[in-house]
Amino acid sequence: MSSFRERSMVPEPEFESYYGRPILKEPTWKTPDVPLYLFLGGMAGASAVLAEGAALTGRPGLERVARLTAAAGAGAGTVFLVHDLGRPERFLNMLRVLKPTSPLSVGSFILAPFSGLAAAAAGSAVTGWLPRLGRLAGVGAAAFGPPLATYTAALFANTAVPTWHEAHRELPFIFGASGAAAAGGMGLLCAPADQHGPAARMAVAGAVVEGAGSVLMERRLGMLAEPYRKGLPGKLTMAARALTVGGAALTAVGAVTGTRGALVRRLGGAALVAGSATLRFAVFEAGRASARDPKYTVVPQRERLAGRSATGSVPR
Repeated sequence: MSSFRERSMVPEPEFESYYGRPILKEPTWKTPDVPLYLFLGGMAGASAVLAEGAALTGRPGLERVARLTAAAGAGAGTVFLVHDLGRPERFLNMLRVLKPTSPLSVGSFILAPFSGLAAAAAGSAVTGWLPRLGRLAGVGAAAFGPPLATYTAALFANTAVPTWHEAHRELPFIFGASGAAAAGGMGLLCAPADQHGPAARMAVAGAVVEGAGSVLMERRLGMLAEPYRKGLPGKLTMAARALTVGGAALTAVGAVTGTRGALVRRLGGAALVAGSATLRFAVFEAGRASARDPKYTVVPQRERLAGRSATGSVPR
């Protein structure tokens, strides 16, 4: 009799919607357009900040590289964004009205002025023309840099995709730190060896914050972190972490060895840039995977309802 009572008479639930379709519609954003836009925007925004640091400390070679990276990253990122939108006029239409409640609208008003200012600063750095105006443009680009590097995290978190929406606390820090690691990595890769100092410090700091943020995010997400460990997103996540950790280690070793470690630092910079790009693909693919599987929508909803029932609160 006891075995009969312990046996469940209700079959295990299957997390499917009507006709076996997913509950959420999978994001229609294109690959690789959107992940590359996320990566290039983050690297460009952080590079503008690095360029000002280089200018303040008298490192013209690093300043030039960082300004060119900021301008090229913003330009290429805009191309990928427009290609994802389908027609250029769709991007221009987003600039007609500012909607503070829309991360996409706010992001458009960050990207547009940043691109112009970064291009002006880079042009002045390369040609030597109008240095004061170029420096002023660089300061403006640096002001828009951190918002550019992080607003895409708010854009993702503003969707109903489970692994993006629930990671709203950590994603801005992860994206911003990853952009800093990429900007520092590009400085290490292309700037003169005797001017690597600020780039190395930014790269290592970005890698550390990104790693810590990712660990905290996965711990807090619980079951919703599963897509980061399975299938294609899992492989991309592992690759991104290996590249970032390896790049930071090479950068640190190269910094200790001084000018003799220039090649090591450049290898570390290349790994950090690749790791930052791979991270964006991992986050993108993990979100798509969580949207396809109904359990990542159903189970958290049930847990929230159970929590409200236990505390006696009434859903509004």
